[in-house]
Amino acid sequence: MSSAIQALCRAVTHNTSYDAFAPALNAQQWDLLGEYMQGFDLPAGHVLISQGAQDRTLFFIESGTLSVHLAGSKGQMQLAILNPGAVVGEGSFFSRLPRSANVVAIGAARVWRLTPVRFAEMSNRQPNLALEIVIALGGVIAKRMVDRLKRVAVT
Repeated sequence: MSSAIQALCRAVTHNTSYDAFAPALNAQQWDLLGEYMQGFDLPAGHVLISQGAQDRTLFFIESGTLSVHLAGSKGQMQLAILNPGAVVGEGSFFSRLPRSANVVAIGAARVWRLTPVRFAEMSNRQPNLALEIVIALGGVIAKRMVDRLKRVAVT
């Protein structure tokens, strides 16, 4: 497995949260997935996702913690805290609707981005890999929808 994607793979594997992103990927598939994504660092306080934005990018957390919160007329309400190995942006990825919440780095973080264009390329070139990612994302959404509090945190 390439060194670039190893830390994300470890974070996903060690994520034991109820709504964990849990694809069944081998080392070669992780390497392939890494070819379609871009890793980058977020400073503390950086807004990764803006509520209302028209963007379908998926983000996978390698390290650090992100806060999901809803901005309203009475201020902000925190909906969820996402830790390493979690995914965010899945709601807009599937629905094509505007982002439903803000996502901000609580401290320094490292995330990986998978854009819709790169996912489409993966779907054409690596359909089995793309299918496994979609199934794992569907699992995340299904679990978040069962939990009334997390339901609103589907971004």
